[in-house]
Amino acid sequence: MTQLEIRDEIPSDVQDVRAVEAAAFPTEGEADLVDQLRQDGSAVYSLVGVAEGRIVGHVMFSKMQSPEGSLGLAPVAVLDRYRKQGVAAHLIREALSRAKADGWKAVFVLGDRYYERFGFDPRMAAAFASPYAGPHFMALELQHGALAAGGEAQYPSPFAALG
Repeated sequence: MTQLEIRDEIPSDVQDVRAVEAAAFPTEGEADLVDQLRQDGSAVYSLVGVAEGRIVGHVMFSKMQSPEGSLGLAPVAVLDRYRKQGVAAHLIREALSRAKADGWKAVFVLGDRYYERFGFDPRMAAAFASPYAGPHFMALELQHGALAAGGEAQYPSPFAALG
């Protein structure tokens, strides 16, 4: 792979982002989710990875309904041909860096142990009631102590359609 450029999604990227999301998952549910989060204003960071003149990866962070000041990381997608080359990791790290710099308090993710490399921890999310609660529900504090109180972790409403 040639050099990877990470940048904010722009309006002309929408169809290419949808294609990457649709190719990376078994259904178009995640592609629909991205469209809905964009439309309802929940999307905070929508970053694309560009290599060889095309969008090869995408990540979206959206504003959680609770806890206040938190984001949800989902989805992250990379075209098959570009997987295992660090595209997703670069996208996630850039979005986390921006979130921390912009004063967000925490980020939640539903995923496997892959996310632990970024500091996500299921123990950090365990004090939060969520339909996603369990060993794959993780959180990362961007501000020390931000998640100490626990409570409810509520994603933006378009996540409910994902099932």
